[in-house]
Amino acid sequence: MRSDETKKGIERVPHRALMHAAGVARSEFEKPFIGIASSFTDLIPGHVGMRVLERFLENGVYAGGGHPFIFGIPGICDGIAMGHVGMHYSLPIRELIADSVETVIQAHSLDGVILLTNCDKITPGMLMAAARLDIPAIVLTAGPMLAGRAGRLNNERLDLVHDAFEAVGRYNRGELTEDDVVAMEIGACPGEGSCQGLYTANTMACLTEALGMSLYGAGTALAVSSKKRHIAFETGKRIVELVRDDVTARRIMTRDAFENAIRVDMALGGSTNTVLHITAIAHEAGMDLPLELFDRISSETPNITRIRPSGDYMMEDIEYAGGIPAVLNRLKDMLKDSATVTGPSVLELAKRGTVYDGEVIRPLDRAYSGSGGIALLKGSLAPDGAVIKVAGIGSGLEHFKGRARVFDSEQHAMKAIMGKQIKPGDAIVIRYEGPKGGPGMREMLSPTSAISGMGMGEKVALITDGRFSGGTRGLSIGHVSPEAASGGAIGLVREGDMIVIDLRKKSIDIEVPDAELGRRRAGFRPPEPKFKSGWLARYARLVTSANTGAVLR
Repeated sequence: MRSDETKKGIERVPHRALMHAAGVARSEFEKPFIGIASSFTDLIPGHVGMRVLERFLENGVYAGGGHPFIFGIPGICDGIAMGHVGMHYSLPIRELIADSVETVIQAHSLDGVILLTNCDKITPGMLMAAARLDIPAIVLTAGPMLAGRAGRLNNERLDLVHDAFEAVGRYNRGELTEDDVVAMEIGACPGEGSCQGLYTANTMACLTEALGMSLYGAGTALAVSSKKRHIAFETGKRIVELVRDDVTARRIMTRDAFENAIRVDMALGGSTNTVLHITAIAHEAGMDLPLELFDRISSETPNITRIRPSGDYMMEDIEYAGGIPAVLNRLKDMLKDSATVTGPSVLELAKRGTVYDGEVIRPLDRAYSGSGGIALLKGSLAPDGAVIKVAGIGSGLEHFKGRARVFDSEQHAMKAIMGKQIKPGDAIVIRYEGPKGGPGMREMLSPTSAISGMGMGEKVALITDGRFSGGTRGLSIGHVSPEAASGGAIGLVREGDMIVIDLRKKSIDIEVPDAELGRRRAGFRPPEPKFKSGWLARYARLVTSANTGAVLR
């Protein structure tokens, strides 16, 4: 066992002495040492319930014949970090998480690891660490939050994005009173769990199960459920078996497994952020996944669910409809067989899956659309690609031509939106928000939610070298590459330029003659870095483009 490096031999007397001090009995030294990387924090609603899950994981490890060690991993709540300096840190923490897990596992020579996670960048950071370390690993996501309700609002089901975030625009438009907004604020998020729609956290939980890295049923099991605790216990038992059988993470995370995960993503219509994260996780596993792969799989995969923000169903609906096993069952003829941490292969698990609600998880021949929820756009504005969540777009928006309204930061754009300076037909360009220029590729949920709440979600386009939240809907195009700070065409756009988006042709172009763009490029000078010291300054120097997963090199 790896842990023998620290616990075997006469020369390890001082090491064992320290372990005794930490409460490890001599009888435990023959057992596998299992790390539990816990991202528990009181700061994130999706993580506040993890203390209970830690106990079930520990008990499972003991029952399986291992010895557990819990260690802490940092986390950020993207919703709370949204719209201010905090969002600069959201994507960078993914790298810190991967490095932190690697550091503890290697420093203590642990034999296997359970990765207890739930929200946005924390789950991909954990998976990146598993792929990098290539030791036995299982991910346990803590589960989705229940839908909210408010009596004042007719007890309709509420969620964070569709209701709390979009309330800002609706109030500004005069649709909601101040008392309505307060009721929504209090009722939208009723307790622990990841926010209720198919936003980034829940999309990544679903894809982790599809990838084979979490146990059967874990992806959608609700945070408040006893089912989640049962899965935690079984996760603890199973990791010991993986250690004894030497089933390491890269034996699960194969090319076929990644393609299955992408296919499930497209069928669900998940968050565009998954393109960044799956690419980065595969990079750690020694694979390159080009954007064209995502686009190809999307073009051949029907979109069979409409979970918020794309529809009115919630994560609890997909759980009760059969969860990811049911989705796999729908897709079983399109999947490639690959191993899972559960034991049976993904095709075997797909055959076990049962669809309990054919409206929530539709059959392929009655899909919402014949292609997947995410599309890749290319053109003169984004030569290396841009990403759009087509599942969140209404009909009739396949072609858009609009006048550029150019903003060099999210704050400037938000001020114009709230000041009612944006008009139907505008193409809002928010730049210098990419991985390097942001730095950190901030999510633009506040601008898109305000636009939707003000009733202009299908009347304007929003284009950025930053990111969009999984809760974004409408004609929102992100990950524009190359980014403005690296001399990309988005940095050359001027106020009033015409921008053309054609979803059928999967193109995004700026209607400016090549000669004029050449003159602008010759005179282009990127602005000074926003952060000149600290972690973000280092991050900006090391981070790569969005089309390569914004990994560090």
